[in-house]
Amino acid sequence: MNNPLLDTSSLPRFGDIQPDHVLPAIQKVISDHRAKLDSLLDDNDTPSFESLVVPVELMEHELGRVWSPIIHLQSVLGSHDWREAYNQALPLLTEHGTEISQNARLQNAYSGVGASLSADASEAQRSAVEHALRDFHLAGVDLPEADKNRFKDIMQKLAATQASFEHNVQDAMDNWALHIAKADTLSGLPGQTVERAAENAQSRGLDGWVFTLDYPTYDAIMKHAHDRGLRETVYRGWVTRGSDQGENSAWDNSDNIDEILSLRHEAAQLVGFDSYADYSLATKMAGSVDEVLSFLRRLASRSRSAAVHELAELQEFAGMQLEPWDITFWLEKYKQARFSVSNEELRQYFPARTVINGLFALAARLYGVELIELDDVEVWHEDARYFAIRNNADEVIGGFYTDIFARSGKRNGAWIDECISRQSLNGKTVLPVGYLVCNFPPPDEQGLSLLTHDDVVTLFHEFGHMLHHLLTRIDLPSISGINGVPWDAVELPSQFMENFAWSYEVLRKCSAHPETGEPLPRELFDKLEQSRNSGAGLAMLRQLELGMFDFRLHAEYDPEQPVSALETLQAVRDEVSLLTHPDYNRLPHAFAHIFAGGYAAGYYSYKWAEVLAADAFSAFEEAGIFDPDTAQRFRSEILEVGGSRDIMDAYVAFRGRKPTIDALLRQNGIQTD
Repeated sequence: MNNPLLDTSSLPRFGDIQPDHVLPAIQKVISDHRAKLDSLLDDNDTPSFESLVVPVELMEHELGRVWSPIIHLQSVLGSHDWREAYNQALPLLTEHGTEISQNARLQNAYSGVGASLSADASEAQRSAVEHALRDFHLAGVDLPEADKNRFKDIMQKLAATQASFEHNVQDAMDNWALHIAKADTLSGLPGQTVERAAENAQSRGLDGWVFTLDYPTYDAIMKHAHDRGLRETVYRGWVTRGSDQGENSAWDNSDNIDEILSLRHEAAQLVGFDSYADYSLATKMAGSVDEVLSFLRRLASRSRSAAVHELAELQEFAGMQLEPWDITFWLEKYKQARFSVSNEELRQYFPARTVINGLFALAARLYGVELIELDDVEVWHEDARYFAIRNNADEVIGGFYTDIFARSGKRNGAWIDECISRQSLNGKTVLPVGYLVCNFPPPDEQGLSLLTHDDVVTLFHEFGHMLHHLLTRIDLPSISGINGVPWDAVELPSQFMENFAWSYEVLRKCSAHPETGEPLPRELFDKLEQSRNSGAGLAMLRQLELGMFDFRLHAEYDPEQPVSALETLQAVRDEVSLLTHPDYNRLPHAFAHIFAGGYAAGYYSYKWAEVLAADAFSAFEEAGIFDPDTAQRFRSEILEVGGSRDIMDAYVAFRGRKPTIDALLRQNGIQTD
């Protein structure tokens, strides 16, 4: 079969891959794997790690290599054809995954391997087997046949409903537009934003300006638009995406939310958990529902007084009662007035390419790696680029693609994903490759894209994830890189990396004014640093609101007396938030992290891992943030070990002790005990 998706001998052939290749490729790989697995179990009377686990790992690795370009392309291209191809293949993949996880013969074979591992078996081997045995149970391998089949049905329905949720959000965003005819409405907006809106209008045959809901546009309007009515209109468009309050009922996620919650709860109960929150914690650092809620509430309690003070100060500065669409705008004005710093002034020093070069220089300084762009690698869009990463012995150890500019049809947000996981099991080492995706302002006519400092922080965050994926030294794909790492620790490397975006020495090398070539002036950085914690208390409560909403939604779900997501959200806001939100606010309906991504009953992970990250960075502050010994210890104990080791053991090996929340509170300017 001449199908480019089935060619796993090198990087994906993006120039050849088409939507009609998807279904045949997935069907072929699944069919082959079923036959291989049957043969493997039939011919393996005394299974060992080499005779059983290695072949299974290689099969899963192959399937991942075929599936990863499909996931990626439907996210970044967003065409009808790619969505249809993805939706056709998803049920097959979901069914196959559940089938493998519910295979009692395979579970028994893994149990046998686990019992027979020799005393000199590696920590990675033991972890791979332990994770697999855990996952068998979580997929219902122990259930009666009828319950197994019901669990399988649930997984199918969940996959389809979660995909529908994400597509509704994307369609709602892509089809929202605001036509502005009067120039005075544009007061305060950055020139780059206005130019893009004029181009949008022209492309639609309209005079004036057309604003869309891509994140760079939304963010610019919230921060800079003097016209309060414009801010509220765009805010309303943003918080009603995919809801009954949106412009098209076809994209309303209300039923999807109810269905997802019901299915997750039923699945969790089938395999012996009280709630989906309990089920979720089986693969995380946190030990219990009470531990998570206590953690979130403790942070909220410690942050509340700071947030109350910030809001009062901001409202006094604005001279008015602030609504949600006012907060970001007046916070920006407040920073300008108090610290003489603005995002737009800072933006002039951060061309995207310069930031990337400086980020790579930082990686070289910390970890002795070199990142080199390769021009001869096939990509899916003119914005995409490919970089190889080399160690200090000049050996290529991996690579990654970037696609960092916003465009219609592309999924909102910023993320990394695997293209290829590292493995070295069959005499040949396959190097890790990843995708790094953002939605920054696209280049202007001169090819220039200027980033805000917030954008810089986002890029550093995602690059932290990418280093976690690329620097792994684990050869088993199921636990290499970010695989097998507890979800509430996955954000540790990314949030840790954000801290370097607040170092002048780092930012100096990430900046260059397009006209003068001068780096970010020290005095401007000092103002930025002074403004760092403006609104930090409010931002903390906002994240805790999201984390608590997600967790309570999944922990408290009762099928006999279901409480709507909006009711749960309001209860959380009554407990945590200082702001009153309008009745039309439908935050859950576009909360793809928890209803379409991997953060269900796990959004708290951002704050959980932020504690780890702040505490870890304090070790660098104590030794010097570029200290090579500390960097090497962080690399070897955290970045390289993947899921091969208990993450708390790994953290203690790096830090010498368990983490505390004090560093995070101090970093946010919140007084510690």
